[in-house]
Amino acid sequence: MAWLSDAHTWTALLEIIGVNIVLSGDNAVVIALACRALPPRQQRLAIFFGSAGAIVLRAVLTVFATLLLAKPYLKLIGGVLLLWIAVKLLLPEDDGDGETEDKAGMFAAIKTIVIADLVMSLDNVLGVAAVAEGNVILLVLGLLISMPLIIYGSTLIMRLMGRFPVLITLGAALLGYVAAGMAVSDPAVAPWIEANIPMLRRLAPVSGAVLVVLAGKYFVRRKKRAVVEIAVEEREPKP
Repeated sequence: MAWLSDAHTWTALLEIIGVNIVLSGDNAVVIALACRALPPRQQRLAIFFGSAGAIVLRAVLTVFATLLLAKPYLKLIGGVLLLWIAVKLLLPEDDGDGETEDKAGMFAAIKTIVIADLVMSLDNVLGVAAVAEGNVILLVLGLLISMPLIIYGSTLIMRLMGRFPVLITLGAALLGYVAAGMAVSDPAVAPWIEANIPMLRRLAPVSGAVLVVLAGKYFVRRKKRAVVEIAVEEREPKP
């Protein structure tokens, strides 16, 4: 227990907490987007369990951070997956009734939170791993202390999204920005881009944000059109 009286340990712990909070802004947006349509009780459960699962996976990922991030195509695949998640989060939830639908929506939200956090943490974990300097206990402790702050931040963002729906679009655009930036930094494509199209490193994140918003609007319009067509068919008298 000598580490408890070590000033360096406490400094590193505070740095881990700070780095994790700063790097988790986009994660809080994911949590808010994924849980916004759930009933209040389901929201609290989804936020808690989704955040807990994401924290555990982030701790494991951080231990293997350097090895994983050196693998080609990992960030490229993760970027594409995160783009799809961002578009999917823009779509309105289907109306459901009963406890079964609520539970299904809650588990879907938890799954989305964990997967998106895992993908986005590919970039974030290096900063935390550098501060932890291989001390797994310190790393996990810092992540656990950060968890309530992340939960509070996501809850606040979710409430703001309820009052200002435009924040939903901006949140999804942020995820698209992060996803495209991650994809072009993959070791498999980054050297070629730097040698041939260096401007793409700056253009790709903005393009990703725009792509998510346009794709989201397209799928929303298509979904509404399908609902209208079904309603019209139901009203028409059958021969």
